[in-house]
Amino acid sequence: MQDLASATSLALQLVLSGDADLVEIVGLSLRVSLSATALACAIGLPLGALVAISRFPGRGAVLIVMNALMGLPPVVVGLLVYLHLSRSGPLGFLGLLYTPTAMIIAQTILITPIVAALSRQVLEDLHAEYAEQFRSLCLSRWQSVQALLWDARYSLLTVGLAGFGRAVAEVGAVIIVGGNIDHLTRVMTTAIALETSKGDLALALALGIVLLVIALGVNALVQGLRMTAARQAYV
Repeated sequence: MQDLASATSLALQLVLSGDADLVEIVGLSLRVSLSATALACAIGLPLGALVAISRFPGRGAVLIVMNALMGLPPVVVGLLVYLHLSRSGPLGFLGLLYTPTAMIIAQTILITPIVAALSRQVLEDLHAEYAEQFRSLCLSRWQSVQALLWDARYSLLTVGLAGFGRAVAEVGAVIIVGGNIDHLTRVMTTAIALETSKGDLALALALGIVLLVIALGVNALVQGLRMTAARQAYV
């Protein structure tokens, strides 16, 4: 109990003093996760919108696959990315393995299905309300997608934040493709695992505190956006 109290005290000191190693790890975590989230949204939102407004043979199977991919095992994604980026893999010549770029790729693959599936549900419900109006205006498919994306922007921001929350808490895939290299690819989740195994509970707890604050902040922001969207709907 005394060790836990001491470790917690040291962890708070590290956080409040802005320890250099702590700041570096947190900064890399945010850079990787935000980049992956931006890429996932750039791919997933239009994809979700297209599926939401389209009717085609096999659409039910596509929806099943989209929903199933939300539960992609991180270690499997990490392994597949590793095999493609390793020296003997098809993309080995790029030299991306054990770099932040490889970690961004892995996280993007993990959260793109989440963004696509959640945005599809949001936009399909909205399209049901607007479909007749879109037909009367003779809007093209792309114009309909643009209109839906703009009108559902608050709800889609919550989808993006859900993807970011998933990315920033990821450990399995990033440790496989990033290698947890100090001052290069060490992020909060991998550092927590490493420091705990080494017995350095102070740094692990400090990173855990920061990660918890980020998670709570994301949830608070999501709730605030939902309330804003609800108010907009009544205007």
